[in-house]
Amino acid sequence: MAFKFEKLQVWRLAIEYLDLAYRIAHKLPWFEEYNLKSQIIRAATSVALNIAEGSTTQSDAEQGRFLGMAIRSLIETVACLHLIERREYVEVRLLHDAYPFSEKLFAKLQAFRTSLTADGR
Repeated sequence: MAFKFEKLQVWRLAIEYLDLAYRIAHKLPWFEEYNLKSQIIRAATSVALNIAEGSTTQSDAEQGRFLGMAIRSLIETVACLHLIERREYVEVRLLHDAYPFSEKLFAKLQAFRTSLTADGR
């Protein structure tokens, strides 16, 4: 593994979450192609990409900023989960698998971000 982000557990979790987002998106109706389907995939992708991009920064503060963007993208996916459930597009079990995973990923992102600010005092 040549890059720092490849060693990060939080990045690996983000990739698993992205896989789950793709499974959910695949189940959405065709007319959501350019709305919820695209949105949840782009937001989940953004989580992983911001973790990776932030890992190459020169300062903890800058990495923390990228982790903040990853967190915001994660929250966006959670909002998508609620909209998908409300419209009954996907079986509830799949959504209920995704929600706890999002909570776990959120906690890991927050902890990582907090550790950067605690170390940088």
